[in-house]
Amino acid sequence: MGKVHKKYRHCAQLQANKDKDSSTPPKDAPPPTPITKGLNLTGTPIVRKEKRQSSARYNASKNCELTALSPLTEKTTAGEREELFIQKIRQCCTLFDFSEPLSDLKWKEVKRAALHEMVDFLTNQNGVITEVIYPEAINMFAVNLFRTLPPSSNPNGAEFDPEEDEPTLESSWPHLQLVYELFLRFLESPDFQPNMAKRFIDHQFVLQLLDLFDSEDPRERDFLKTVLHRIYGKFLGLRAFIRKQINNVFYRFIYETEHHNGIAELLEILGSIINGFALPLKEEHKQFLLKVLLPLHKAKSLSVYHPQLTYCVVQFLEKDPSLSEAVIKSLLKFWPKTHSPKEVMFLNELEELLDVIEPAEFQKVMVPLFRQIAKCVSSPHFQVAERALYYWNNEYIMSLIADNSAVILPIMFPALNRNSKTHWNKTIHGLIYNALKLFMEMDQRLFDDCSKNYKQEKQMEREKLSQREELWQQVESLAKTNPEWSKARRFNDCLSSPNDSRNLYNEYNENCDLLYEQNEQQQQQQQARQPPPPLPPQKQALQEPREVRQALATLTTLNNY
Repeated sequence: MGKVHKKYRHCAQLQANKDKDSSTPPKDAPPPTPITKGLNLTGTPIVRKEKRQSSARYNASKNCELTALSPLTEKTTAGEREELFIQKIRQCCTLFDFSEPLSDLKWKEVKRAALHEMVDFLTNQNGVITEVIYPEAINMFAVNLFRTLPPSSNPNGAEFDPEEDEPTLESSWPHLQLVYELFLRFLESPDFQPNMAKRFIDHQFVLQLLDLFDSEDPRERDFLKTVLHRIYGKFLGLRAFIRKQINNVFYRFIYETEHHNGIAELLEILGSIINGFALPLKEEHKQFLLKVLLPLHKAKSLSVYHPQLTYCVVQFLEKDPSLSEAVIKSLLKFWPKTHSPKEVMFLNELEELLDVIEPAEFQKVMVPLFRQIAKCVSSPHFQVAERALYYWNNEYIMSLIADNSAVILPIMFPALNRNSKTHWNKTIHGLIYNALKLFMEMDQRLFDDCSKNYKQEKQMEREKLSQREELWQQVESLAKTNPEWSKARRFNDCLSSPNDSRNLYNEYNENCDLLYEQNEQQQQQQQARQPPPPLPPQKQALQEPREVRQALATLTTLNNY
């Protein structure tokens, strides 16, 4: 375990109170992060890696022998209970080595029982948290939680699939879980006073807490999510710092590592934070959307955190509809070109954004938006085409299309008409006919005009194709009149045979030599018949030597050939 300043030896993890966990979440709550992600939808068997029981790098305490203390309920006075509670807290600062499951079983059980007793006592009793408890409790949290995480189970990063590969579980979880539960009860207790705790839960504490989000154990990340959210809610002075440090985690993920295990949990926290932003939005918050959230769409592991990311983006649009244009144009900019499952995710998110967009904002983006949707309808991947055509089952989107059908129908009609006859999937045919029917019911005259224009364009394309073929035929006819046509034809036929190509190459070299000799003889004969005029005496020294004339003759021969 890395050295931690005595004042800051504290950390947290969360598991919400059992009562709160069992209650129904509010409608506006961000989507929960699944602890087990991924299903095998391909039908092919998955070879899973062996589940590793990991372990973070602890420095196990040298003296691990613990003595079971008397129960807290036996003490009658508040002073005795406080003193015994502190003794149990200090006892729980002892760390054990869980890499060997059978070692120190007796003392591990003593610590586990003490933690469990303190959790129950803090939950059921009032007046437990006094001023002297804060440094002791937070120090115990830090000693148990803050540690060096084990190296990633996939050192190459790109080969790791979080939806299929088993995560590395923390072997010391029997104690860690109770420490996190105690920390949560501590933060949620009615006796907890942030003014007293802020001396110990400070910037350094938050930084070490955020480092733990990269843990591969989803149970720990789930606790951390609740702990950090409780700290954000109770410590007003830490809010800006927490947001800034979360931004830094995202920046590092986007532009450097592209690997972090806690992106989904951090986005879930931010979903609740964004929901509480005051209006009008600060420029800082808008920049966070444009510079941090939207670039997260580029990552290869988008599927792991996409529901939480979509929730955050939708929250921003509900807060400030004027951001719709920038958001949708960014989505179109990052639209996947060769990853069909990711394209389906983009279509899902786009529909949620269109559900909250204002009509005036929709008109600013409808042209590039429906050009992309037309491409999706034409996709040979049937799930992409199917998801795009499901937009016509959305009442609000259909109302936006109806109000702007004069612009949208000419964009969509060619793709719909062409794929209604050529797409390989029969389900797509039915969805396209449904979309065409809805367009026809919106504006029959406009639909007929689009159909007429489409037929005219197809006729023009056929005419251009016919003209192009005629031009190539003329080129071929002219080529046949060339005396070298037979050689060129033979050369083209020989390309498929290495031996014939080699023979043709040798023949070509012989012809070049023959032409060179003929050209040389012709030049000599011409010079003999027409001797050059005598040069002035001052220019005789500049007369070209024989080698230069031969070089010029060679160039002329090659050019003529």
